[in-house]
Amino acid sequence: MPFDDLQSLVRVMERSGRVLRIDEPLSPHLEIAEVSDRAVKTGGPALLFENPKGFEFPVLTNVFGSLDRTATIFGVDDLNSLGARFEEYLSMDAPSGLMDKIKLIPKLKDLAYAFPKRVKDAPCQEVVLTEGFDLRELPVLTCRPGDGGPFITLPVVVTHDPETGRRNVGMYRMQVYDDRTAGMHWHVHKGGAAHFRKARERLPVAVALGPDPITTYAATAPLPDNMDELILAGFLRRRRVEVVRCVTSDLEVPAQAQFVLEGYVVPGETRIEGPFGDHTGYYSPAEEYPVFHVEAVTRRKNPIYHATVMGLPPMEDALLGKVTERLFLPLIKSQLPEIVDVNLPVEGVFHNLCFVSIDKRYPGHAYKVMHALWGLGQMMFTKMIMVFDRDVDVQNISRVLFHFGANLDPGRDLCLVKGPLDALDHASALPNFGGKLGFDCTRKWPEEGHTREWPRIAAMSSEVKARIDRIWDKLNI
Repeated sequence: MPFDDLQSLVRVMERSGRVLRIDEPLSPHLEIAEVSDRAVKTGGPALLFENPKGFEFPVLTNVFGSLDRTATIFGVDDLNSLGARFEEYLSMDAPSGLMDKIKLIPKLKDLAYAFPKRVKDAPCQEVVLTEGFDLRELPVLTCRPGDGGPFITLPVVVTHDPETGRRNVGMYRMQVYDDRTAGMHWHVHKGGAAHFRKARERLPVAVALGPDPITTYAATAPLPDNMDELILAGFLRRRRVEVVRCVTSDLEVPAQAQFVLEGYVVPGETRIEGPFGDHTGYYSPAEEYPVFHVEAVTRRKNPIYHATVMGLPPMEDALLGKVTERLFLPLIKSQLPEIVDVNLPVEGVFHNLCFVSIDKRYPGHAYKVMHALWGLGQMMFTKMIMVFDRDVDVQNISRVLFHFGANLDPGRDLCLVKGPLDALDHASALPNFGGKLGFDCTRKWPEEGHTREWPRIAAMSSEVKARIDRIWDKLNI
C-alpha cells in the first residue's frame, strides 16, 4: 500500500533501519545539508533531524536517496516494474467479448483510483494562520555557502491556467526572502511560467510542502500540458490523492501535506533570486524571477519539513530522474517503437546526455531517432544523444564507452543542430538556446558509405561459456 503521509513513511522505514533519527542539534544553515550530502553519496539512510537548531519542526532528507527506498515508496521490486505497468495501460485494447471485458475490470479499477478525491477536513489544515505567520519559522535549508539565502527545495506548486482553468502541479525552487515573500523559480518552458504569462492580474498560487512521496515525485514528472500530475500520482499510488480547497483561493492542494503556503504572484513583479547550488553541480546565477506573496500558512499540528539537497551528482534527485526514465520509456517507445532502451546517466544531470539503443532497420535510422527525441516533450533539452545498436546495454557505462569509441568516425557520424536548452545550462552562449550533438554509434552499413567489412566482436561461443558455467564452482576461482 502507498504511504499516505511522511509520518507513516518514517514509521515503516525506521523499523527496517532505513530512516535514522538524529538528535544532535544541527543548523539548517549548511550543517544539515552537509550531513545529508554525505549520507546520499555513501548510500546512507533517510535522515530525520529532530532538533534543527533554532526551529520547532523536524527536518526529513534523503528519502529518495537509495534505489531500495525509492522502490519501496513506489511499491515495486525494481523501477522497471513502473514502466511495465504503464506500458500495460498504453497497450490496452478495446474488449471484443465478455471474457475480455471481465479481464479489463482490474485495470479500469486502477484507473478509477487515479482521479483526485475532494475532502472537507484535511490534516494540512489542522492549524490555519491567516495572520501572525512568518516563513522564516520554517527550517528551510541553506544548502551551499554561496547560496543567496535559504531555499525551499521540494515545493509542490499548484496553479490554474487563467484561460482554461486547467491545473498544473510543478516543482520550482523558492528562495525565502522574508516573513511573507519568496522567489518563484519557474523556468520559461514550465507550466507555472505559462500560467504566469497568461495572467492579467494576480495569479493565485498554492505550495504544498511534504505531501505523500509519490505526489512529491509527480510534481517533477515531465507530463504534457493537458495532463494532471495528481492523476499520475493517483495512478502510481493505486489510490486517489485526497485534495482540499485552500482557505484563501479556489485552488486544491494535497490534503495529507505537512504545510501549505497560500498566496499569489503579480504579473510584472520580479526580484533577484539566487545564486543557488543546483543539481548541475554548479551555482545557477542570480536572476529576476516572480515574487510569491504568502497570504496564509496552514499545517498539521505536528508537521515534518521535507527537504532535499542539490549539488554535484550523485544526489537524491538522481533516483527521481531514474523513476522518470523507467516510467516514461514505454511512452517514448509507443512513439518510437524501434527504441530498445534509454539511459539518462546521473552524470549527465538529466539533460546533458542520453544513451539510446535501437533496432536499426535502414540507413540513417540513428539520425531519425535523434531528431525524433529532440522533438519529444522535455527531451528537447537533451544536449547530446548517442545512438547504439540493440545489442548494446546502454545501462552499462563501460559498454557504452567501448562502442562509442569503437564505432564512431567523428568526420562522418556527428549531427550538429541547434535548439532549446535547459535554463540551467551555463555552457551555451545564449540562455535557453544553443547547440546539440547527435552521435551515430551503430554499426555502419554499405548504404551509409562504409565500404569496408564491419568486424565481428571477439566473443566466446555460447557452447563453451555454458560448459564453463556448469563447472565453474568446481574450479574454486
